[in-house]
Amino acid sequence: MKFEIAVIGSGPGGYVAAIRAAQLGKKVAIIERAELGGICLNWGCIPTKALLKSAHVFEYLNHAEDFGFNKIDNIGFEFGNIISRSRGVADRMSKGVQFLMKKNKIEVIQGEAKILPGKKIAVKAADGTSTEVSADHIIIATGGRSRELPSMPQDGKKIIGYRQALTLDKQPKKMIVVGSGAIGVEFANFYHTIGTEVTIVEFMPRIVPVEDEDISKQLEKSLKKSGIKIMTSSEVTSVDTSGSGVKAKVKTQKGEETLEADILLSAVGVVPNTENIGLEEVGIATERGKITVNDFCQTNVAGYYAIGDVVHGQDLAHLASAQAILCVEKIAGMNAEPIDFGNVPGCTYCSPEIASVGLTEAKAKEAGYEIKVGKFPFSANGRAVANGAPDGFVKVIFDAKYGEWLGCHMIGEGVTEMIAEVVVARKLETTASEIMKSVHPHPTMSEAIMEAVEDAYGHSIHI
Repeated sequence: MKFEIAVIGSGPGGYVAAIRAAQLGKKVAIIERAELGGICLNWGCIPTKALLKSAHVFEYLNHAEDFGFNKIDNIGFEFGNIISRSRGVADRMSKGVQFLMKKNKIEVIQGEAKILPGKKIAVKAADGTSTEVSADHIIIATGGRSRELPSMPQDGKKIIGYRQALTLDKQPKKMIVVGSGAIGVEFANFYHTIGTEVTIVEFMPRIVPVEDEDISKQLEKSLKKSGIKIMTSSEVTSVDTSGSGVKAKVKTQKGEETLEADILLSAVGVVPNTENIGLEEVGIATERGKITVNDFCQTNVAGYYAIGDVVHGQDLAHLASAQAILCVEKIAGMNAEPIDFGNVPGCTYCSPEIASVGLTEAKAKEAGYEIKVGKFPFSANGRAVANGAPDGFVKVIFDAKYGEWLGCHMIGEGVTEMIAEVVVARKLETTASEIMKSVHPHPTMSEAIMEAVEDAYGHSIHI
């Protein structure tokens, strides 16, 4: 089986690479060991958002009085139905990828892939049969999986990863969530909203530690207000699963504490799927488990490329897709432009949502910038107040000398839909003046971006 481009993995990196290659007239194959769409569509980004939507609807119903309705008593739900809806959404999206494969005449090969020297791939099907595929160019997009720590070995029942958290048979009464990155706080938010007692344990001094410090403080305040217990500067040293639930020993600054729950969710990050795929045999270089690539996703071995969670950088679906297009267009001889990793947005879909791009205030100062900082609270935004969502703010950071927009950080309802304005503005090297002079529609949440910029330059009208 001979192709011009063969892609291993069909997540948001792999399937996008295959489609772009087909659009450019290449003969393409994609090799997938499980479901088309990869982890993101089937076990990550999409089904978690479906769960969170159910939680948000439940939250609205419980606060109907706040919007002028009579109180709704005894609001019930079937946990299994919420899980089923989430799985249905994931299945629909996966079928959409199947359709796109057929539409673009991409050969789909099911099985475990192992790369070989000479730009070949051995594919082992579920029935044990093997097929050899050769290609002029091979793109590795095998993604990642839940990281396991020695103190919390996952058994899939009492100590679980994100995959099991999406498909539990019954709702736990108590849950410990270890790790407060996007995965951790999203699941904590979902389960707490539907009635599970949740405790977040975070090793770092603050939750969502990659975010701007002001964002971390606001989210911690909001989550604690909702009833989630948060333990920072804390480490789970061991977990006892011998009883009906789990007993986690947690080392804190004040000493050791034991937490009891039905389930412990380990959300301490993602590790790349780079083992046993032939990297050593081919001679492809790795560093700390990730494949080393140049600005165009090329490995050290000609004809082999890597994108997404298997390479260094943020583990984000949209970044994997961008790398896929860059990689394929470079292969096709087009004028490809390297990705600006400093302008890749990050989004967390808890309630309130978080969205950010660029440098935090602390990172900007560390880099030696003299900065201008502006903030605008959603409590002063008419649309946010009308929506019943006044918590949160938009924070902007500018270089005081040249006016470069260094970073933007938002927390509040719907901010993940707002951050793209900043990404585009930064890509176009937009100045503060241009943002302030761009008429933003009223009443909208997006006005808060303009008003935060105005605040940075002392022109604020509404605060």
